[in-house]
Amino acid sequence: MNITYLLFFLCIVICTLIITYWAARQSKTTNQFYIAAGRLTGTQNGMAIAGDYISAASFLGIVGTIAINGFDGFLYAIGFLVSYLIVLFFIAEPVHRLGKYSLGDVICARFPSYKMRGIMAVGALIISIFYMIPQLVAAGLLIRLLLDINYSASVLIIGILMTIYVVFGGMFATSWVQIVKTVLLLSGTFLLALIVFSRFNWSIPNLLEQVTLGSPLGDQFSLPGHLFNNPLETLSLHLALILGTAGLPHILIRLFTVRNTVEVRKSLLTASWIIGAFYLIALVLGLGAVALVGFEELVLLDPFGNLAAPLLAESLGGDFLMAFIAAIAFTTIVAVVAGLVISATTAFSHDIYFHILKRGNTSEKKRLRAARWTAFFIGLLSTLLALGLRNMNVTFLVSLTFIVAASSNLPVLLFTIYWRRFNQTGAISGMLSGLTVSLILLFLGPHVMNPDGGWIAAEAVVPLYNPGIIAIPAGFLGAYLGAVLSRNKENTVPFASFYLQAQTGIEGRRNRS
Repeated sequence: MNITYLLFFLCIVICTLIITYWAARQSKTTNQFYIAAGRLTGTQNGMAIAGDYISAASFLGIVGTIAINGFDGFLYAIGFLVSYLIVLFFIAEPVHRLGKYSLGDVICARFPSYKMRGIMAVGALIISIFYMIPQLVAAGLLIRLLLDINYSASVLIIGILMTIYVVFGGMFATSWVQIVKTVLLLSGTFLLALIVFSRFNWSIPNLLEQVTLGSPLGDQFSLPGHLFNNPLETLSLHLALILGTAGLPHILIRLFTVRNTVEVRKSLLTASWIIGAFYLIALVLGLGAVALVGFEELVLLDPFGNLAAPLLAESLGGDFLMAFIAAIAFTTIVAVVAGLVISATTAFSHDIYFHILKRGNTSEKKRLRAARWTAFFIGLLSTLLALGLRNMNVTFLVSLTFIVAASSNLPVLLFTIYWRRFNQTGAISGMLSGLTVSLILLFLGPHVMNPDGGWIAAEAVVPLYNPGIIAIPAGFLGAYLGAVLSRNKENTVPFASFYLQAQTGIEGRRNRS
């Protein structure tokens, strides 16, 4: 076991536990537990959103994808960044004005029914848990690499830590762990990028020349077409990346942690600048990895290039710098999984337990206790799933998360907020069609059905690795057809008063019709 790696790991754990201890003293009510009592500033929340969004796949995966696939790898970063424009212009402010703790609150502001709230909660649980599993698997592999302990122990360590953060600290602890992660991530990767440039006398042409020499792509490195041969696959991927963020529950619930829409806008602008800066740095690190580490060594240690950033750090600064970057990667995973746990916890304890099971009639103490127990069981379930899937390739669950979010939550949110003729039947059919079609396409696709190492050793029925181009229109179509073919207006708030509240925050007369 490398003592440098161990010291960095212990430092991160101790610092985050101190944050949790402080946050636990602030989380005495459900309002504080779920949304930090709306006390975060826009800048703080923007940093937390960036910390929530930049996952292990973003940090480790994009650097490696750029190093191995050239220009196509950077397209991932562009899709992730552009997605925030959708959230900023169409989703953020109405969601903040309509909701309190969850996406179920937003939809039920127009369609107040237990059925609608339950479906939204189930969708949030599925998305959160599916996204959490690959993060935990990546965490287990990273800690095993750092501390030379077996995979099961590694996953248990991260599972215990994330559960502690959420159970005791709630949204306060989650937010500040994400803020610390963002500071460490930007400072560490920026330092690494500066060292890369210094090795080439601060000359971009010198760096690019070495990249063409170090990569088998040569002069074609900066041209598209190396990641996907099929243009439809590329289009489908970016459709999911751009639209998926606007439906991710763990991102959208962060819009409730600030006090007004001015802070909401500031949150998203801050997050966009941070995410944009990070992806530019990731581009430099990807170029530096192939120029200084070499394509052959990257592929030899990991054919997907996920170790590109730590290997680049090791080549530039030895064990110390590699331990620092690996510790940042660990903090990245911790922050993201904590955000996912709080999202899943809110969906179950607020929507299902409080509203559906208790019909809104229970004490504040019991609600808080239910939230903490929910966080514990969700952390336990996710950890057990990650342990059970240790020998399977679960990277497809990341793309599944974005596709499900874009094909189920996004159509319902947009139509609910902006379409007068939309109704509860359309909302339910949109959620179910988007969720069902995306799951079917993924499980009939090459991620699962593949003669070469797939879960099912057979040819894929659907050839697309990223079937968002089919699933997302199916979700919108399901919502549209459900609305126009049904005249059901039961449990529907008048659109004029609903729209007034969504756009201004002024609550009109809310009568059920």
